[in-house]
Amino acid sequence: MLLPASAAIGDARGMRAIRSSDPGVLRSASEGLCYLYVLPCAYEDLLKLGFSRGPLGRIQALQARFFEFFDLDLAFLVETETVGDARKLELDLRHRLSDYNAPAPLTANAQAGGHSEWYRGAYRALAEEAVRLQAVGHTVHRPLRAWLGRQLAAQGDDLYDRSAALMTQLQGDVSLLDQPGLRTLRRKLLDSLDAHAALGVELEPRLPEALLAWYRASGWRD
Repeated sequence: MLLPASAAIGDARGMRAIRSSDPGVLRSASEGLCYLYVLPCAYEDLLKLGFSRGPLGRIQALQARFFEFFDLDLAFLVETETVGDARKLELDLRHRLSDYNAPAPLTANAQAGGHSEWYRGAYRALAEEAVRLQAVGHTVHRPLRAWLGRQLAAQGDDLYDRSAALMTQLQGDVSLLDQPGLRTLRRKLLDSLDAHAALGVELEPRLPEALLAWYRASGWRD
């Protein structure tokens, strides 16, 4: 069975089935919690510094396989009450770390932006700053792996609904995902589901049975 060319699986709507939902629309871009994030790479002394209202979505945007690319046991968030507070923290740290500024790695998603906020050899100074900030009342989420796992787990109903919509587009035939023409969608789907597995989020109650079976047999797929 060939997938109809008019199906939305390969377009932006279809992609939503395999990405975490965006944070809810808030009253103001500057109100509510924000987070300073420090994301050290797993295999070299390089890290990403920044701030975001939705750290999970930001990390996913930086690298689809963020759970392998970043060392989530060393990564951390510093919670702030407003975007302005997080921006001030980041700006201060960027000034202090200017000598450590480094090019962004080629394997990071260039379209995610933030190219000037990568640093080499700066993790120790930032880890010490996190201790200081925690001592003066900031909540620090470290290690980040557990926090990200809770964020993904909280989106369980959303993941199921989006996956069910994908199954409808596939007309219930998950074998269509293995068509060469759907390689991009297949890769994004596997990246998303692998993230759940890597962060200890159980997929069984969060996926339609047929899609779960397809994923469990996906070890050979690229």
